Amino acid sequence: MENYYIKRFLSAIFTIFIIATVTFFLMRAIPGGPFTRERQVPDEILRTLEEKYNLDEPLFIQYVDYMKGLVQLDLGPSYRILGYSVVDLIKGGFPTSAKIGALATILIISVGVPVGIISALKQNSAIDYFVTFMATLGVTVPSFVIATLIIYFFAGQLGWIPTYGLNSPLAYIGPTLALSGYSLSFVSRLTRSSMLEVLRQDYVRTARANGLSEFKVIFKHALKNALIPVITYIGPMVAAILTGSFVIERIFALPGMGGYFVESVTNRDYTVIIGMTVFYATFYIIMVFFVDVAYSFIDPRIKLDG
Repeated sequence: MENYYIKRFLSAIFTIFIIATVTFFLMRAIPGGPFTRERQVPDEILRTLEEKYNLDEPLFIQYVDYMKGLVQLDLGPSYRILGYSVVDLIKGGFPTSAKIGALATILIISVGVPVGIISALKQNSAIDYFVTFMATLGVTVPSFVIATLIIYFFAGQLGWIPTYGLNSPLAYIGPTLALSGYSLSFVSRLTRSSMLEVLRQDYVRTARANGLSEFKVIFKHALKNALIPVITYIGPMVAAILTGSFVIERIFALPGMGGYFVESVTNRDYTVIIGMTVFYATFYIIMVFFVDVAYSFIDPRIKLDG
C-alpha cells in the first residue's frame, strides 16, 4: 500500500511539472504579451514594465525563476490585476466556485444515481421513458440556456430567486441548477445503462436463483459493480465543477475562478493562466486518486498495489 501512495505522489509531481512547463512555453509562444494594448504603449513604459516583472530576461531564466516559485507555492503576481498575486485571486475566487460546485455535486449524486437505478429497475415503463427523455434533454441543452431560462422564469417572472450574486440562500438555487444540469442528466443515464448491464450478469441470476431477496440482489451484489463507471466519471467531474464555470459565473454575476481564468486568457496574463491551470491539474489529480481508492472499497477484488 505504501508503494502505491509513493508512486502516485511521484507521478502527480511529475504530471504537474509537465503541465506547468508546457503551459509556460505555450503562453510565451503566443504573439503579444500581458502589456499589449489596442493603443500602442510607449517603448519606455513597456521596458519598465518588463524589467519590473523580469520579462526582459532570457526565456529559460524566466522559466527557472517561475519553477522555483512554484516549488515554494508562489505562483507570482498578476500582470493585469495590480496589487494581486495569483494566490490572492485563487483564494478570492475558489470559495465562491467551490460553494456552488459542492451544492451541484450533492444534487448530481443524490438525484442522478437513484433516478438511474429506478429507471433501470423499471425498464420500458413510463417512468423509464420519462427519465430517459429528461436525461437526454438535459445532456443536449447547454448550461447557459438553462441558466437563462432559470433567470427568466424563476427570477424575472415569478420573483422567487435573485438574479445575481449570493446574498441570500435562495441565490444559490439558480447557479446550482444550471451548473448541475448536464452532469445530473449524464450520471442518471450512465447509472441506468451500467445497472442494466450488471443485472444481466450470471452472478445476479445466480443470486436470485438462490432465493436472495430483491433488495439484497440489487444493493449488495449489483449496485457496487454498477457504480464503478459512475464513480469514474464523478471524480473528474467534481474537479471541473468545484473550480468554476465561466458561463454560469458570468450569467449570475459570481466572483468565481472561472471569470478570472477567462479574463487572464484574454489579457495574456501569463502567471494567472499558468497558476489556474496548475491549480486545476492538482485538483484533478487528487480527485482521480480518490476514485482509485473508492474502487478498492466498492470492489474488494480491486487492489491498489495490484
